[in-house]
Amino acid sequence: MCLIYFVSFLFFSVLFFLLSLNFMVTDYSLLLEYEVLNINSCGIMMTILLDWMSLLFMSFVLFISSMVIYYSEEYMEGDIFINRFIMLVSMFVLSMMLLIISPNLISILLGWDGLGLVSYCLVIYYQNVKSYNAGMITALTNRIGDVALLMSIAWMLNYGSFNYIFYVDYMKGSSEMNLISSLILLAAMTKSAQIPFSSWLPAAMAAPTPVSSLVHSSTLVTAGVYLLIRFNFALTESLMFILLFIGTMTMFMAGMSANFEFDLKKIIALSTLSQLGLMMGILALGEYNLAFFHLLTHALFKALLFMCAGCMIHNLGNCQDIRYMGGLVNLMPLTCCYFMISNLSLCGLPFLAGFYSKDLILEVLSMEYINMFIYLMYYISTGLTVCYTFRLIYYVLIGDFNYLSLNMISDRGYIMLQGMSGLIFFVIFGGSMLMWIMFPTPYFICLSPLMKMMALVVIFMGGWMGLELSKFTLSYSLKSMQTLKISFFLSNMWYMPYISTFGVNFYPIYMGRVIYNTVDQGWSEYYGSQNIFNQMKYTSILLQFLYHNNLKIFMLLLSMWVAYMYLYLFI
Repeated sequence: MCLIYFVSFLFFSVLFFLLSLNFMVTDYSLLLEYEVLNINSCGIMMTILLDWMSLLFMSFVLFISSMVIYYSEEYMEGDIFINRFIMLVSMFVLSMMLLIISPNLISILLGWDGLGLVSYCLVIYYQNVKSYNAGMITALTNRIGDVALLMSIAWMLNYGSFNYIFYVDYMKGSSEMNLISSLILLAAMTKSAQIPFSSWLPAAMAAPTPVSSLVHSSTLVTAGVYLLIRFNFALTESLMFILLFIGTMTMFMAGMSANFEFDLKKIIALSTLSQLGLMMGILALGEYNLAFFHLLTHALFKALLFMCAGCMIHNLGNCQDIRYMGGLVNLMPLTCCYFMISNLSLCGLPFLAGFYSKDLILEVLSMEYINMFIYLMYYISTGLTVCYTFRLIYYVLIGDFNYLSLNMISDRGYIMLQGMSGLIFFVIFGGSMLMWIMFPTPYFICLSPLMKMMALVVIFMGGWMGLELSKFTLSYSLKSMQTLKISFFLSNMWYMPYISTFGVNFYPIYMGRVIYNTVDQGWSEYYGSQNIFNQMKYTSILLQFLYHNNLKIFMLLLSMWVAYMYLYLFI
């Protein structure tokens, strides 16, 4: 079954790539419409948009999916439900396809919701408490975006059609389009995990590693960025300013958190979050072509990075803590070679895939008319990316081997290696290839030598800092309580999981218990129904006592009265 899906996805990937080249050269777009329903002159159309951008993105998604499915054959080989897993992954890819080719908000919602639902099924695949919690936070966070998309569909009724592609440029600035753009921005922020919706992204690492490879490279998290690329003409200056600030802060926060994390998959997930912030930031500066370029190059090296991490986790008996790893380059050299190349591509090392998009983004940013805060944040975040990458390389490849003495770590997973080998060529040459295809007229970069060298300086500084940081284990060197608190704050994504998870379930339940003890079983019981019942009961008992002993009481009162009269008369 894996092989059938692998071959079909690969075939369609090549087909879409060739079609994309043809459409790009001829500057051709195809819009296919089929009317499903017509209500009050508002037609619900099934619309398909085929242009070079959608075809190229579909080609990349299908290529990465084919490699991931081939890789899964060995990674999930002990699983009795492997066919169900492959079917879920295929549904996931098809939902993404529907989202990519839709210029219509209704069909976008189908793909969008399909991604959300299937991602929930994949995150809870291992069926334990951690997976269920992660799946629920993923699904519920994405529901916020789904609601925003539904509201924007309702507002599109003002135009008499759901085909946003006809209105994004023409109706720019109108109050309806401003509101629709704001809702689309909210939807994209939830799906692409921007601040304050970031905490679901590392939590979604509970899914099997092939799923993480697919989700965090080219499908789920990129859906928000892709939607904004399509909507970029409708974004006003104020929305772009908000997006620029949020994207930059997300990038910085993810870079800081990754430097304090010890879970291999979570470090790579935070790296994805950092790159998403980078894409959002450059998109907010109006360079949507560059955002799309980085989206594609990032998909290649991030998919390979996750596949290498999965190979290591597989060999280490499902151990994900980087402190147990070390010296793996001696035991699994080919996997570590791929891991190193994709990591360096992530850093933006010259002439690998990531360099072409990342360096161009930083240079275009340097030419933009922006303030010092955004400029510094971008370069510091780039430095942090290199920093956590070299820290990861030190812990996994160079440092001391801390795993069990009796182990079977080797490069014997041939099917997994073949799946990864399919991607390595594109990780090395994909950036230059894409640049030649997408930008036939090169960008003109005009910078001073100092600013031109800034990216390279930041890369070397970040690498040096990463190696220095990894020389000592943080958990043993943090002496003071204050340092520990800062470290905890940074490693916990600025307490964002506490806001989104504990903030919405643990603390309200805890508060409910306090209120229940103090109010329901406390003061309200004392002053309320229970106390009224007790008072009435005691009064009733007293009256019953008086009624049962009324003759005795009467005789006692009479004798007391007689005694009182005797004393009064004779004394």
